[in-house]
Amino acid sequence: MEPRYRLRLYLLTALIIFGFGALLSRLYQYQIKDRTRFLNQVPSNYTVTIREPGIRGDITDRNGIILAHNLLNYEIVLNLDEIRDDYKRYLIETKGKDDPSVKEFRKIKTHKIINEWVRPKLALHNLDHHYRASALDTHYITHGGLVPFTFRDDLSYDQFAHFAEHNLELPGVDIRVSPRRQYLYGSLASHVLGYVKQWEKGAISPEEKRKFKHYTGDSKGIAGVEATMNDYLTGEEGIKTLLKNEKGEVLQMVDYIKPDVGSRVELTLDSRVQCLVENTLRRVGRAAAVVMNPNNGEIIAMASVPDFTPSNFVPSIDPVAWKNYRLNKARPLINRAINNFTPGSTAKLPTAIAAAMHGHAYDTENCPGYVTYGNINIRCWKRSGHGTLGLQESIQRSCNCYFMKVANEIGSNNMLTSFQLLGLGQKTGIELPSESPGFIPGSRYWRQELRPGAAVTPSITGMMAIGQSDSATSPLQMAAVVTSIANGGKYYKPRIVKRVIHPRQGVLVPNRPKLKLNLLQKGVQPEHLERIRKGMWMAANQLGGTARRAAVTDKGVSAKTGTAQTVDMGLKSQDAWTVAFAPYNQPQYVVVVAVKRGAHGGTVAGPLVHLILRGLFARDDGLNLPLSKMKESEGDFIVREKVELPDQGELLDIAYEDEGETGNEIADILMAPSTTESSNPNIPQPTIKQTADAEGSTAPKAIIIEE
Repeated sequence: MEPRYRLRLYLLTALIIFGFGALLSRLYQYQIKDRTRFLNQVPSNYTVTIREPGIRGDITDRNGIILAHNLLNYEIVLNLDEIRDDYKRYLIETKGKDDPSVKEFRKIKTHKIINEWVRPKLALHNLDHHYRASALDTHYITHGGLVPFTFRDDLSYDQFAHFAEHNLELPGVDIRVSPRRQYLYGSLASHVLGYVKQWEKGAISPEEKRKFKHYTGDSKGIAGVEATMNDYLTGEEGIKTLLKNEKGEVLQMVDYIKPDVGSRVELTLDSRVQCLVENTLRRVGRAAAVVMNPNNGEIIAMASVPDFTPSNFVPSIDPVAWKNYRLNKARPLINRAINNFTPGSTAKLPTAIAAAMHGHAYDTENCPGYVTYGNINIRCWKRSGHGTLGLQESIQRSCNCYFMKVANEIGSNNMLTSFQLLGLGQKTGIELPSESPGFIPGSRYWRQELRPGAAVTPSITGMMAIGQSDSATSPLQMAAVVTSIANGGKYYKPRIVKRVIHPRQGVLVPNRPKLKLNLLQKGVQPEHLERIRKGMWMAANQLGGTARRAAVTDKGVSAKTGTAQTVDMGLKSQDAWTVAFAPYNQPQYVVVVAVKRGAHGGTVAGPLVHLILRGLFARDDGLNLPLSKMKESEGDFIVREKVELPDQGELLDIAYEDEGETGNEIADILMAPSTTESSNPNIPQPTIKQTADAEGSTAPKAIIIEE
């Protein structure tokens, strides 16, 4: 072989050896040294783990009637990381890696990708929707791809079926079926039931972030029983594992642990009685009522007007509707049954119990029409006076002078401790949020907040005894006091929750009354309580009684009225009360009604108690009380002198010379008003529906890179 060919052969051989060497070196790098790294860069299938919220348990009344349950809600959710990745792949495939839109991809606002890449495809199937673009951008900055963004939460079943049928194959765009709370009877028992808000996209533990690719938390009760029993109502989470390809398309479901149903909360309410009470209260503008079983403390009905519709808050409330609720001066969101009223002469009942505790149950006092404290005369409502009275007659005629004199004989400290034993000036502990404790003269709140530096003078003690000025109680508190009178001295903790039952674990909270106090162990004798009971019976059933409009023929209704001077919306006003129990010998019901701007307890609240008791007795006689979906009560500010009854057939046919107490007798010496009902700032913030902005209302034609 010639030298020149030999040289060429050597060079060719060297090139081949070098080439194979380079190839082997690369193969070593790819197959051995950096095998794992390069494998991870190869597009392949992958799994994602998704957390689904638990299903809230039902809320029922005592008879199993469902008041709150769940419907299936169909939503479109966006997994924003997947959508951004899919769009970036599209840009690389169509424009190349060196295109500015690829190099500066991180600067593209997420909402612009949605408008360019997702919404046109949804529009082809009539699934597009306006949204708040700024909220979507904030959501992505805060949560990345961990928490899906809810694009729509209002799909119909037909839209859901269309989405599922056509399998739109939009990476990152999923349809989700989630539970949606429904309240079946409109505004019925709205203050008791409360409402829920959507999961707040806040704290997610590091462990959960590692565990889940996509995370949706549980809705949360923030008012009523939905709030206080939230932990019981919330079900166990569901976990879904999906297999996806490199484009983010779902290939199959690998595993699925279905979300569990939470516990069923059974209330003490009777929904038919609740409907009766709410319809009765709508004869006045703003009021509250409580019906309690005096033998165990169960609340059979609790109503407050005006009210609201809990379903308006699900899944979110329209901002205009929320504003109207908040700014409504009638305050429909507060539960007046557990809120402050000035008690008026209903406070004479705990004063009578205090008298029994401290040896004054048999006192007699003379009522000349006023009591003098220094240079102050506090009048009785009957200006000419009642003459000499004992405890029974003083309850019957609601004599101010008797109770003011007895209270000062008892002493301010003993009055305070007696009232506190009866739960006044403190929360009852009922299973509802935002309960007001009220206040009474001499308490810590009174000394430190209401009247700093003030002393409890004899005149203040006198007004405490008749429920004027610096006293505030709730209808629920007063119902508990009347219960202890009706049943012979047992003070039961009021209960709105009867039982809690888990679908697998059984009863978690049993039906168990809680006796908090027995008056017979505090110095009160059975005959003392009988004197108080008899005085209430006389008030409703005998000539001269102030509660005759509450009476029902042959039913042994025993009652006490109250009318308190107060201030409402900056104007002088009255709180009108009637409290009652029945029947006399074997009490089954305690009924309390309190009305804002009621001129007289006997003529305004009394007829409402009468109507409620008539309905209860009719039910006991076999009448099936109606139950229907309730519309919201609007409330008003009308001063009511009297509530007319549809007929007078059940009223006792007794005449009386006047309408009794008005509260005006202490108007000239009334201190600065202190018992106004709670305002709305403490109302929990619901999920407010986000309105669409300009960027979320129309889809731009092109992605714009922002420097």
